[in-house]
Amino acid sequence: MTRSWVEIPENSDFTLDNLPYGVFSTSSRPPRCGVAIGNLVLDLSVVTCLLRGIGGLDPSCFSKPALNEFMACPSSVWKATRERLMDLLREGGSRELRDDPVMASKAFVKLDTVKMHLPAVIPDYTDFYSSRDHAFNCGCMFRDPANALQPNWLHLPVGYHGRASTVFVSGTEIVRPRGQLQKDKGDPKKGSEYGPCKNLDFEMEIAFFVGGEPLRLGETITMDNVEDRIFGLVLMNDWSARDIQSWEYVPLGPFGSKNFATSISPWIVPYEALKPFTCETISRVQQDPEPLDYLKDPNYSSFDIDLTVSIQGQDMPQAEQVCRTNMRNLYWNIKQQLVHHTVTGCRMRPGDLLGTGTISGGEQDSLGSLLEMSWRGTRDVPLGSSGENRKFLKDFDKVIMRGKCQNKARSSLLAPLLKVIQRTSTWNKRYLQLTECHKLRLWGQDDFTLGSFTVIRFYYTH
Repeated sequence: MTRSWVEIPENSDFTLDNLPYGVFSTSSRPPRCGVAIGNLVLDLSVVTCLLRGIGGLDPSCFSKPALNEFMACPSSVWKATRERLMDLLREGGSRELRDDPVMASKAFVKLDTVKMHLPAVIPDYTDFYSSRDHAFNCGCMFRDPANALQPNWLHLPVGYHGRASTVFVSGTEIVRPRGQLQKDKGDPKKGSEYGPCKNLDFEMEIAFFVGGEPLRLGETITMDNVEDRIFGLVLMNDWSARDIQSWEYVPLGPFGSKNFATSISPWIVPYEALKPFTCETISRVQQDPEPLDYLKDPNYSSFDIDLTVSIQGQDMPQAEQVCRTNMRNLYWNIKQQLVHHTVTGCRMRPGDLLGTGTISGGEQDSLGSLLEMSWRGTRDVPLGSSGENRKFLKDFDKVIMRGKCQNKARSSLLAPLLKVIQRTSTWNKRYLQLTECHKLRLWGQDDFTLGSFTVIRFYYTH
């Protein structure tokens, strides 16, 4: 692990090998850009004078309330900025910040005193459907095993356009969806009724932010330059109203069941930081069929990010794990997703957000949604030794999502620290609270971690 002169607690979520980017505000100053290290945020708007030597970078971009301007820079600028920040913060590196106590006192802000915001203005948001096991399971439930995968699924990364307007950062309170529900599950001809969602679900996903200059009309991203367009990754939960979805999804796919809320963690892990964790996908190769030439990844791979989901009911003393999956369970990787997205000439802009879709494995305990775990609500999902079960989320449930990368050389690993914030509702209405704790922990060449969390409440409006 690279050591820093900044005090970093043992097993911190934010070590020097991370340096994730985010947007934060304090009680005295509006939103601006920073990086997390230890229990602190380095306010990049304060240290702009130390970043002026980076070619192609206007450091004033870090005084903005979003990372879009920095994302629009070439990937070489992202790398140079990361290297400069590591040099300023590492033991034995540049002493320009360390030896300036006035600047340092202004530049470092306690992490527990800041408010996090969306890290970027998101021009567009797309969600893919790239886990083969998840797609097969859904196909079995909604069609039949013989036709589980649609004929096109193994030929291209399937996706749909979501709503950027309802992508929220950790801590945002959102309204429980209402919509049309099928009256009789066995007979769709009986029509629908209006009411609140009863089958509320989570989806364990990863998402990534697009960077670089906006594409010109007709311009595409290819396998040769796609890595220069991926700025960084976040955890994502694409909240899903399954009963609304099952009625509306034919023939064009999900609509209202997916457009009410998507949550992302506030700290973006740089793509460069994840490269040491490149690994084979669960499929290892794509041969049956081979992708078309433009989709062939000569280094077909994913990242070894271990993902878990736990649920804690209102009366449960602790959360119980219900899922353990991995980003390597994606059949179509994020490079292929982005390349395919632009093959028709679709314009991508810095800050665009692309989600992987639910990441499920082939075993019962590796399924990334309650829809699959409960097999569309036909079986109970036990919550560990608590004696409680779930088909879908109940009132006051807490959903805890974590991700971690671990160096294979390490024989042991400490469990991540769970942080949950409780806030008093100001709504004079009956409410359903679900708390989602996003904690992305990344173990580096020796040891590095990143973490974030979110608290979300769903309200009945009747």
